[in-house]
Amino acid sequence: MLTFLGQAEAGQQTAAAADAVTDPTMWMNALQFLKDSGPAIGIQILSAIVILLVGRFIAGATRKGVEKVMIARGVDVSLTGFIGSLIYFAVMAFTLIAVVDRFGVQTASFIAIFGAAGFAVGMAMQGTLGNFSSGVMLLLFRPFKAGDVIEAAGVKGKVVEIAIFSTTMCTPDNVKITVPNGALFGDIIKNFNGYDTRRVDMVMGIGYGSDHNKAMQILADLAKNDSRVMDDPETTIAVSELADSSVNIIFRPWVASADYWGVYLDMHKAVKEAFDANGIDIPFPQTVVHLEKTEA
Repeated sequence: MLTFLGQAEAGQQTAAAADAVTDPTMWMNALQFLKDSGPAIGIQILSAIVILLVGRFIAGATRKGVEKVMIARGVDVSLTGFIGSLIYFAVMAFTLIAVVDRFGVQTASFIAIFGAAGFAVGMAMQGTLGNFSSGVMLLLFRPFKAGDVIEAAGVKGKVVEIAIFSTTMCTPDNVKITVPNGALFGDIIKNFNGYDTRRVDMVMGIGYGSDHNKAMQILADLAKNDSRVMDDPETTIAVSELADSSVNIIFRPWVASADYWGVYLDMHKAVKEAFDANGIDIPFPQTVVHLEKTEA
């Protein structure tokens, strides 16, 4: 019985819908609506399409212009592409809001919702956004670049890659370290490749019985005969300290940054050989014990 009533009700609804479709009054009302409001709706649709096309053109042109300026100023390629895309989508978002506004939709509520959502996301991702902003600052101001050896955030190593959120470094023993950009940008950064030249600081100790003037001349000759050592600035050679077991002589040649470790290691070997050949004593710490004989 219930099934029969349901089928009967469905048949009545179908018949009513068919009558509505064939009702001439409905079609007259529809035609009148199109006649009265059609031009206005068409203008709205046309203006929305124009706004969308113009906004897309402006977004693309702005992105290309910003990327061109950033590349001309030597900004990192990864940051250039990211900033360009960010500007493009921001302009397109405002374009879509303008398109929706053409149809009479209140856009203030959309803006409020987006603002609240952005605030909530920002609070939930404080650390991530901090690393992101620090990455942008590192890529813009470039306190170091890939290939530089730096010391920061308690880590020392060669920079392999600078990404938006973190920086990858390699230690001298070939250990990969990933450091959050927030930790790097908020710390003191020591860049060992920040300049083209470096001073190699060495201290050579000789015995008190050796001729310190002769030793200083040997060091001067070694610096002069090494093509990697620069003439300007001049190499500093001087007695710096009368220590407990040695007379300490500072030896500070200037070299290109790329030659720093080569000169540092080679000079120690060359100084040892030259001092030995010229009878210059290189002392080492010694302890002298005096025993006194006492009568029982």
